[in-house]
Amino acid sequence: MDPFETDRLLVRQFTPEDADDFYLFNSSEPVMRYIRPTKNRVESDAFLEENFNLYLDGFPYGRMFVADKTTGKFVGTFSILYLDGEADYHIGYAFMQEYWGKGYASELVKMGTQKHFERTNHSHLFAITQPLNIASERVLLKNGFILKGDFILNNESKNLFVIARDGFQSNQTFMNKQF
Repeated sequence: MDPFETDRLLVRQFTPEDADDFYLFNSSEPVMRYIRPTKNRVESDAFLEENFNLYLDGFPYGRMFVADKTTGKFVGTFSILYLDGEADYHIGYAFMQEYWGKGYASELVKMGTQKHFERTNHSHLFAITQPLNIASERVLLKNGFILKGDFILNNESKNLFVIARDGFQSNQTFMNKQF
């Protein structure tokens, strides 16, 4: 996935030098609560290696390093990844606990959705949340995603959200209008 920026964040591919940040992220119970089980160092390093395989030339997907533009400090991750089944491609984001509540998720969802539609011809983009992850659901709804219903992933019920290319473009036109 090609790098991009928001007003406050820089989104780029992970590198081997990011292994410590990747481990701190994946080993944090609060951060992983609604994502996946935590990982030990060996598991995290192997997961980072798997992630490097997603960075193919011309392939606009993967799990990305998110940094504060001012400090360069790691704040979290952003991804657009493929899922089998109804969800097709889905957007994902998570932050280290000290960066919660700063509006970063909305910035990433807005710009990440825009980049997805600019770089692909896909008609939809999906998002999946745990039913108890109300904060993430608010971010998605605020950015034009619509709750489509339940999605079964690994024998667990999740909430499935979707945004259509046409709906995203209409929403952006409305939000950019001068009144």
